[in-house]
Amino acid sequence: MWQYEKKLQYPINIKTPNAKLAKIIVSQLGGPDGELAASLRYLNQRYAMPYAEVKGLLTDIGTEECAH
Repeated sequence: MWQYEKKLQYPINIKTPNAKLAKIIVSQLGGPDGELAASLRYLNQRYAMPYAEVKGLLTDIGTEECAH
């Protein structure tokens, strides 16, 4: 059975917001050069690879990018 606790692993206490830094962080997560875009590119390119070794490598890299 699962028990859900809505609690952060590391508590955060923001004293002064920084909009410029927040914009940079968000762009790294979901922007065109972010982790999600990179993982989707790797996983998408694997379908065009003619060799099984290269397909496996791209799959490994893409899933590792998803883990970040």
